[in-house]
Amino acid sequence: MNSYRVKLLVAFVAGACLAGAVQAAPITKAVQAACKNDYKNYCGEYGLETTALRSCMDRNGHKLSKMCVNALVKAGEVSQAEVERRHRAGR
Repeated sequence: MNSYRVKLLVAFVAGACLAGAVQAAPITKAVQAACKNDYKNYCGEYGLETTALRSCMDRNGHKLSKMCVNALVKAGEVSQAEVERRHRAGR
């Protein structure tokens, strides 16, 4: 699995976990722009800023674009350290 897909998977896993504990932060305009095609291709049936969307993106993380993963990291949806840790673990 290439590293940008791993990053996205980690981002949405972290987002989904946080969504259950506290209300998730709004999805930034930058993330919306960077992930627009990924959203349409894999999770378009879910509303923005929903737990269902974060779960869907998590399930499809290995398919998401590098641009989307990078935006998620920049937006703080997941830390770079966590992304790297999961990559080393092969997840």
